[in-house]
Amino acid sequence: MIGWLLAISQALLFLLAAPLMAGWVKWLKCRLQNRKGPPPWQPYRDLAKLFGKEVVLAETASPVFRVAPYMVFSVTALAGSVVPLLTVGLPTSAIADVIVLIGFFALARFFLALAGMDVGTAFGGMGSSREMTISSLAEPALLLAVFTLAMTVASTNLSTVIAHLATEPPQLYPSFIFAALAMALVAVAETGRVPIDNPATHLELTMTHEAMILEYSSRHLALMEWAAMMKLLLYGVLLANLFIPWGVGLTFTPAAVGWGLLAITAKLFFLGIILAVTETSLAKMRLFRVPQYLSLAFILSLIGLLSHVILER
Repeated sequence: MIGWLLAISQALLFLLAAPLMAGWVKWLKCRLQNRKGPPPWQPYRDLAKLFGKEVVLAETASPVFRVAPYMVFSVTALAGSVVPLLTVGLPTSAIADVIVLIGFFALARFFLALAGMDVGTAFGGMGSSREMTISSLAEPALLLAVFTLAMTVASTNLSTVIAHLATEPPQLYPSFIFAALAMALVAVAETGRVPIDNPATHLELTMTHEAMILEYSSRHLALMEWAAMMKLLLYGVLLANLFIPWGVGLTFTPAAVGWGLLAITAKLFFLGIILAVTETSLAKMRLFRVPQYLSLAFILSLIGLLSHVILER
């Protein structure tokens, strides 16, 4: 019973904390650019405002366009419920497998791309095409990066991997360094951040994610934006708990859960700083250079996998 309560609480925490993570990064970027910027809790106000508006739909929109926001949001929320956030060993750990997680991401991306093409605008089709191109190059690199960790534990279950690494003495594995760099590059691409995409722009030459949701309004747009915030938080939690597993609770005691909450808060705090500094320092790259960027992520993950086989077995 306690396990199920913790699993439900973790899923709700993912939903509630995702806008705060996005607002924290945006506030930091504004400060680094010598601008005051909105407060970190501004995304909550934006979502509340969108949920209160009237839905406006294009005349050419099909039922797929109406259903897509609910599918994207629910699948992303389901992915968040299976990723270990505060503790491991929850009842949802049975499906907390990296293959299942990537399948959830692919299903959400499928409906997102369909929604972008459904209305028939040039921007939507362009964004869907770019999104599928980026994902086809990012997924192999992500799989290889996680397989590098899985080979150490002989399991692709995220809860098992985190529990094993958390109980081991601190060690610096070369393979983990390469895998972490590869996953960080993939996370930037998959969440539509600079230098791959810029979530703050609506220029037709630079849009990827924004182009697919350009025709949405009201609660549909709120669900799409909320799902994107949850995906950013998901990748942040994966980076934090897979490669820095210390602090993750191994039991269901209040002390373990409380320490897990403090640990993940601190990790995400510093990850947000790193992301804000990186986005402020870099310019968006041209679309034709994105394959080179993701090829680097694939090569890093491949080097990590080979270094594990050669040096650490």
